[in-house]
Amino acid sequence: MNNKNNYNYLLSDLTKLKGVGSKTASLLKRKKINTIFDLLWKLPKSYTDRSISSNIKDLKIGDVQTVNIVPYKYNFPRIRNLPNRVLCKDETGTLECVFFNSYEGYVRKILPLGKSVTISGKIGFFRNKYQITNPNYVSENSSLIKTKHNQYSLTEGITEKVYNNIIKQIIKDLPKFDEWHNKNILKNFNYISWYKSINELHKPDNIGKYDKDFYQRLAFDEIFSSYLVHSEIRKKIKKIKKKGKSFNINNQSKFISELEFDLTKDQLRSLDTINKDLISNQKMFRLLQGDVGSGKTIVALIAALNVVHSGFQVAVMAPTEILARQHFLLAKKLFKTSIKIDLLSSKSEYKDRKRILKNLGNNKINIIFGTHSIFQKKVEFKKLGLIIIDEQHKFGVNQRKKLSDKGGPNCDVLLMSATPIPRTLTMTIYGDMDLSIIKEKPKFRKEVKTYTKLESKIDDIIKFVKKEIKNGNQVFWVCPLIDESKKIDHSSAIIKFKFLEKIFPKKVALLHGKTDPIEKDLILNNFLNKKFDILVSTTIIEVGIDFPNANVIIIENANKFGLSQLHQLRGRVGRGNKESSCILMFKSSLTENAKKRLSILKKSNDGFEISEEDMKLRGYGDILGFKQSGLKIFKLADPVLNENLFRLAENEIKRIEKNNEDIGKFKTLMKLYDQADIINDIV
Repeated sequence: MNNKNNYNYLLSDLTKLKGVGSKTASLLKRKKINTIFDLLWKLPKSYTDRSISSNIKDLKIGDVQTVNIVPYKYNFPRIRNLPNRVLCKDETGTLECVFFNSYEGYVRKILPLGKSVTISGKIGFFRNKYQITNPNYVSENSSLIKTKHNQYSLTEGITEKVYNNIIKQIIKDLPKFDEWHNKNILKNFNYISWYKSINELHKPDNIGKYDKDFYQRLAFDEIFSSYLVHSEIRKKIKKIKKKGKSFNINNQSKFISELEFDLTKDQLRSLDTINKDLISNQKMFRLLQGDVGSGKTIVALIAALNVVHSGFQVAVMAPTEILARQHFLLAKKLFKTSIKIDLLSSKSEYKDRKRILKNLGNNKINIIFGTHSIFQKKVEFKKLGLIIIDEQHKFGVNQRKKLSDKGGPNCDVLLMSATPIPRTLTMTIYGDMDLSIIKEKPKFRKEVKTYTKLESKIDDIIKFVKKEIKNGNQVFWVCPLIDESKKIDHSSAIIKFKFLEKIFPKKVALLHGKTDPIEKDLILNNFLNKKFDILVSTTIIEVGIDFPNANVIIIENANKFGLSQLHQLRGRVGRGNKESSCILMFKSSLTENAKKRLSILKKSNDGFEISEEDMKLRGYGDILGFKQSGLKIFKLADPVLNENLFRLAENEIKRIEKNNEDIGKFKTLMKLYDQADIINDIV
């Protein structure tokens, strides 16, 4: 086969492989292995050395060993379900091969009497005889067995032998692509090719050798391809010509002067950058990233006000109805009657929904608030000029691109995220967007004081809670996870709810992952309206909602959470102007790592600093404490171990953009590594 530059082979369905039928393909797809290319990144975890053969007399019971034998007698019982047996020998002794669920014809074929055969498997001993039950490998050609066989984390239903054969087949047919990197990049990896790197990656002797050139080169390809795609999306969006918004900046100044608080320098700087995007003739595609409580929403709403004054409509989308309603009520309070705003949700009655849709179509609504439902096909705008989306992490690069396209050429896009990301990951996750960061907290926000407390001191915590409730304050009580796997322990929340209800009758509510969505909204609204004082919850209260009267959060088993997640949870309090507290409960037996995490959190309220430390302590896969659908999970690259590669990729992208280089030579790289729909628009 002429496989030069043939990336289509690697992007083919798994059934293109010999020995992979629909059943095996289905088993692999359950593990998100959808193409031949995906299989390349399921790396061996260890290997079994079958290269050395032993004499029968020297076999070790319980070990996997290779032995050369000659079959001399079959025992095929006529009673069903009994195993087939084959007596074998060498010059030192006898061994019995036992086969369960194997046909007589198959056994005769692989172990012909009188022929020399090499077999490999786990050695057993039964009735004074060595045994191998269902040998892993059997062949008259010993060279096929006498080698090192990789061991993989196997998908249930697929044997090690089948998996190894599939990988060997892919490596054998691997295309030899033209090199896509220049010499300045390749010299960092001693000029090793992609083809050779893949071959080295799957050699048993290279397992775990992450510092070698082959591994570093492949990790760089992964990072660089992501940066390339984002760069091209950015360029593509910048090419879209739009009608620039036109508004009087004096109206903005007047509005800001009438606020009950002063905006921070970061807020004003971000607002100025957003305004420049709005008035330009290039489409805005910007992320407004800020720590919890940094005041992103007010910046976004002022930008919305400017867009309305320029004659366009604005859509504000939030991940939940309660958050959408919260933004709506804040806008209502700030804009009073000068701006026509409305809220569209699944709870909107039919007549209200009909009225809202009609008014949107007639430009009688300036700003509409809602969840993703405001972008359904039936919802049509007369003159949509800005889309604002809260909690950006709900959206991946594909969704962001589609969203940008949906509003039309004159519609700018502003996304907000309260999840600080380490610098290494910024371009990886947000590289398709321009970025504004708000680090500074408003002066009226008081720092949340963080304490650690042993679980055995629960009585002291109860006394503290009683005092806070007496002073008219509310409390979040967050219950722990089962373990590091992120499975929520529903029972722990229920047990704690029952415990607290006895102490605080009719003052406690319960919320967890199994709570019905409608009931969840009701509970949160009741808490917001002070109908009870304590909300016992799992981590689902983590994102976004303002409860100005809640000034205490108690987090049980705090050592089970990542730093960033603890910081996000802590951000649920301190939203008002009261002194707030976060109490981290833990058991006495803390690991050194857990002690470090709690110490960092007590010392810092800076989410960006905390996220950097979190990544160093916990590792990339768990950096945010919860899975983000927008986060690209790398197969090889690690932002801590490969920080130099991320910097190298960033500098190379900047060089390519500066020189306006043709990226056609990277087509294969992007096709292979990204595999997103957007790629078809780019190359």
